[in-house]
Amino acid sequence: MIRVENVTKVYHPRGGHRNVVLDNVSVEFPSGRNVGVLGLNGAGKSTLIRLLAGTEMPDRGQIVRGGLISFPLGLASIFHPDLTGRENVEFLARIYNVDQRKMFDYVREFSELGAQLDNQTKTYSSGMLAKVAFGACLAIRFDVFLIDEATEVGDGRFREKALREFSERTTHADIIIVSHNVDTIRQFCDMGAVLSGGSITLYDDVELAIVGYKNSTALRADDRAASR
Repeated sequence: MIRVENVTKVYHPRGGHRNVVLDNVSVEFPSGRNVGVLGLNGAGKSTLIRLLAGTEMPDRGQIVRGGLISFPLGLASIFHPDLTGRENVEFLARIYNVDQRKMFDYVREFSELGAQLDNQTKTYSSGMLAKVAFGACLAIRFDVFLIDEATEVGDGRFREKALREFSERTTHADIIIVSHNVDTIRQFCDMGAVLSGGSITLYDDVELAIVGYKNSTALRADDRAASR
């Protein structure tokens, strides 16, 4: 369970327009459900997932978390660039109090990077970083997995393996995934939400959320056309 209580998050980019991601939002992501949050590019999906994870703080309000919550799945920025892949994985193992050798062995097998895990992560490609981050997240038995977009890692064979591993985790854990991909939401989620205009609308049925998302997308397109 993750409960958002009266949360506001606003960005003030230098020389740009004020960007309100969340405007006094209160919503609960319940236990026992897999929630897909749909939103257009720029709606604040990545910001929302960082707020839920606790890697970014709200301007106002609070977020109450129950159980062990993952860092955002696939978030490569969790790694220190001057540490090796092995050192970063072992550091995460210490943080989450899991066996370092078992976690590293899992990540080595999952990522298929072999000896490259002993290189500094600043030498990795974005794909290599994603593989290690994905593996590190799956190696820990979280109660809730937080996913930013997701699963487009590596070639087709590797993606299939990653999806199999991820699907196995969802048998004993909840997920919250943010995406603009309707097919991804349908595949993994049984409950939906729409992030738009600083608010989150929660739907008990994922198909209703998809309809709501498509309607909000159409309205946004109409607004852009009217402003021309």
